[in-house]
Amino acid sequence: MFIELSEFLRCPEPHEESFCVVAPDEMAGRMIVRGIVGCPVCRREYPITQGVVHFGKTAATAETAATAGAGAGAGGAADADPDVIWSLLGLASPGGIVVLGGSAARLAGALAERMGGVHLVGVNATAGVEMSPVLTLLRHPSRIPLRQNMARGVVLGGEAAREPWISEGARVLLPGLRLVAAAETVSAPGLDQLAVGRGMWVGQKTGNVKRET
Repeated sequence: MFIELSEFLRCPEPHEESFCVVAPDEMAGRMIVRGIVGCPVCRREYPITQGVVHFGKTAATAETAATAGAGAGAGGAADADPDVIWSLLGLASPGGIVVLGGSAARLAGALAERMGGVHLVGVNATAGVEMSPVLTLLRHPSRIPLRQNMARGVVLGGEAAREPWISEGARVLLPGLRLVAAAETVSAPGLDQLAVGRGMWVGQKTGNVKRET
């Protein structure tokens, strides 16, 4: 986990947002390999192992992700051209954080080359995706454990182009910025559709989007 991401983490328990406390036990440069994320509100603690922050148990594997993606009737974002994804996100300046959901995390290396200074956060990344200096990995079965209005972009793989991930993606996205989903049929309150076609959907956040806790 990228240590500077600490200020953007959010405990997924149903209570008001608060900054999390991170206690690293092992570091590799600016990445936390092993440690604990703690919530000062509910006192829950979440382990960091092999660079991955486990906010809850998930069953995300390459096989289940592929099955879910097929069930959603959409291809995986990992099959998309990184130049296309970069163009659809519309990020003209460096810096900030972009969230990659499910299979979209496989695009991290290619997107990092095109997005100077942007740190990528993979949520429930499919099997084979590992932490790197440009990629933090988080896991939770139904939430993106990040604070609202903090991401410069969100990309969702086909298996994640559905609820609750659409609403969660909209919640963490900054107003005026874009969510890209590997699907053509997306219902997204709080997002204005900008483009659809060739297996992709693009929406722009119109304002603050909050999920009921």
